[in-house]
Amino acid sequence: MGRIIRCITSDGTVSVMACDSTDITARAKSIHNTTNVCTAALGRVLTAASMIGSMQKDDEDSITIRFAGGGPAGMVTAVAKGTGNVKGDIDNPDADVPKRADGHLNVGGVIGRDGTMVVIKDMGLAKPYIGQIPITTGEIAEDITSYYAVSEQTPTVCGLGVLVAPTGEVIVSGGFLIQLLPTADDSIIDRVEADIQNLRPVTAMLSDGLTLEEICKSLLPSFEIEPLRELHPQYKCECSREKTMNMLLTLGKKELGKMAFDSTTEVVCHFCGTKYRFTSEEILRLQSLCDENKNQNKGE
Repeated sequence: MGRIIRCITSDGTVSVMACDSTDITARAKSIHNTTNVCTAALGRVLTAASMIGSMQKDDEDSITIRFAGGGPAGMVTAVAKGTGNVKGDIDNPDADVPKRADGHLNVGGVIGRDGTMVVIKDMGLAKPYIGQIPITTGEIAEDITSYYAVSEQTPTVCGLGVLVAPTGEVIVSGGFLIQLLPTADDSIIDRVEADIQNLRPVTAMLSDGLTLEEICKSLLPSFEIEPLRELHPQYKCECSREKTMNMLLTLGKKELGKMAFDSTTEVVCHFCGTKYRFTSEEILRLQSLCDENKNQNKGE
């Protein structure tokens, strides 16, 4: 289980959040069997989504972050709830690229830089909010910062990191978000800019055993920090057999008829790998439901 702590400066001008997503990223690695660089890429997107999701007003509100940068990993997606619980998917989990010149995993190289980052916020309204920006670096944190500046006009500093052992084990994973609130004036901006001049990588702070509270304080040393909220998110998929059946219904009568020729139809959840199997008789029953739904709609 992960941990998120959200704080605010005592003067109410800056919010700061830190996240330990080690367990979440390790679970994603186990499900998707990712290469080391794909573990880092997916882990960063999951961490960002978990933090941003936790800022939603309602626990059932959701946020989807999708990177499609044209790189070997293909599309990388994370979906988080207001609880911070998150799930994710990566098109090509076995993709690999050489390390960067500094020896670090080349997340930008496996994500790619020729594409877009999309953020979808579903807050239970008639239409979800959709924001889209060109990918800047593919390193995820910089793109999150750019998204907030362009789409939400919120000055933000984002840090994300995943430390993976050569054997593939996730050693630490985490992130932070610093955001200026509307009450911040130029003097506050100057203080924040001075504070973040010597930011340490979040993986280094976690590896050194710093608590999330200590990380938040180290990010803004010139401010007094007060805790607001603590969450314990996890990698959680809410798929079920019933939801899978409803998804199959959307395929329509004709497509279900084709599927009924097979003795068994298997549907695999992209987020958690759970397999749902349906017999031809079950598919035919779903096909008959299409007619029932159609007649009901006509009656209305």
